[in-house]
Amino acid sequence: MPLTGTGAITAAADADAVRGVGAFNVIHLEHAQAIVAGAEAAGAPVILQISENAVRYHGALAPIAAATLTVARAARVPVAVHLDHATSVELVHEAVELGLTSVMFDASVLAYEDNVRTTAEVVEHCHAAGVWVEAELGEVGGKDGVHAPGARTDPAEAAAFVAATGVDALAVAVGTSHAMLTRDAALDFELIARLHEAVPVPLVLHGSSGVADQDLTAAVDAGMTKINIATHLNRVFTTTVRQALADNARLVDTRRYLDPARTAVATEVTRLLGVLKATPPPAAPATAHD
Repeated sequence: MPLTGTGAITAAADADAVRGVGAFNVIHLEHAQAIVAGAEAAGAPVILQISENAVRYHGALAPIAAATLTVARAARVPVAVHLDHATSVELVHEAVELGLTSVMFDASVLAYEDNVRTTAEVVEHCHAAGVWVEAELGEVGGKDGVHAPGARTDPAEAAAFVAATGVDALAVAVGTSHAMLTRDAALDFELIARLHEAVPVPLVLHGSSGVADQDLTAAVDAGMTKINIATHLNRVFTTTVRQALADNARLVDTRRYLDPARTAVATEVTRLLGVLKATPPPAAPATAHD
């Protein structure tokens, strides 16, 4: 199936108020393979995300992007490859050149006017190449002290920001925090509903690893479309590796413990896509015509 832009996926979900789209972070090849396998089992579209932190880990964007794009292009479901939480304009430009279908440019640390100006410039560059742009307004907790816990996005300011920048989706602060190891974040569902009413583009929930299943479903019902999950899948992966190594102290072949971890992540992705109501509704039966 051909690689798709994130906008195509989120637009499809946004047409139905009770469908979400799973966006899962790729750190290495096994992540990309697991996420796509899980999406194929669910029969749902999915977004593979490469964060600026993952780029830093690999030393460059090109190697992990090439691997992820290859996995995405071979998928049997719609897949987008997305640059997540990029603070560097240069990295955004590189992602566009490499063929990523969307980017998340995060200038939320800047003053509002500077955020608008810089984001609008990024949007102009990306749209000229047919690349979809997500941005952030309000601060989502947990990102190296930059994002303040407890911050909330104002609906009126969010609508004005989207109008001024032309972004295709907006990450908003509604009670989540990045890198949570417990699933007890308290979401502001009333604020989500108000943002959904005020903002004409899909809303994005960052830090979703800290949100319980029932609240993820409720967030989609309230108006969230793109749901970002990273830490939770890392925990599934690492827990499986630890168990495999504990079960066999003589194990040295990395394939013998990475393979079950990859399978465990795929299974969890399939389950989460169900929680997010990501599976498209069945096609209407064909009708006969005289």
